[in-house]
Amino acid sequence: MLKAAQKTGPGRPKNMTKRAAILDAAQVLFLRHGYEGSSMDAIAQEAGVSKLTVYSHFTNKETLFCAAIEAKCETQLAQLFASPTDTPPSNLRAHLLEIAHSFQTLVESPESLAMHRLIISHAQTNPALSHLFYEATALRIINKMEQLLIRLDKAGQLDISHPRQAAEHFFILLKGTRNLQLLVGYQPEQALAKLQQHIETVVDLFIKVYQPSRTCTESANQPNL
Repeated sequence: MLKAAQKTGPGRPKNMTKRAAILDAAQVLFLRHGYEGSSMDAIAQEAGVSKLTVYSHFTNKETLFCAAIEAKCETQLAQLFASPTDTPPSNLRAHLLEIAHSFQTLVESPESLAMHRLIISHAQTNPALSHLFYEATALRIINKMEQLLIRLDKAGQLDISHPRQAAEHFFILLKGTRNLQLLVGYQPEQALAKLQQHIETVVDLFIKVYQPSRTCTESANQPNL
């Protein structure tokens, strides 16, 4: 069973450039050939380092696999909430559309789809990896969206009693059936052409559902006496 990535032990400081090269190579090969089809020798050759160097950074293939998946998740999520979320946006619809487009680009990228298929193929035999993958991707996205929705609620831009549930609904609506179609290789005609319309419909529906009532809005905007 795969174990979560572990930090290297004490000793001489590791070469972080070589470590990054190893992780990059591992990501490429694991996504291309799967876990069983990727050897430490092949990863070392792809990274341009010796096999001994690979083992000096990662004790075994299981550790490297988990570290590579985690690093790939970090890279993919970096741009999703690139815009500051600590203050309410001036244009709510435009901000939600930006997040929605970034999310769709992320989950529909060839690399993301390949990673999902890879994790699913190991779900039964390596549940710890599935746990790590979920926490590094979906859970982090939901948590960030929840924080944003809490701020939007406090600012009176939306009226959300259960922000976590709303965050989950937002991304589930965006994925719709299209994500499953892409995962299984089923791509009906006109699917891509309708994507923009789908994203706008979801955002508009979300805003409509959580739009503050007029009474609440007026109270929020009324100056204190």
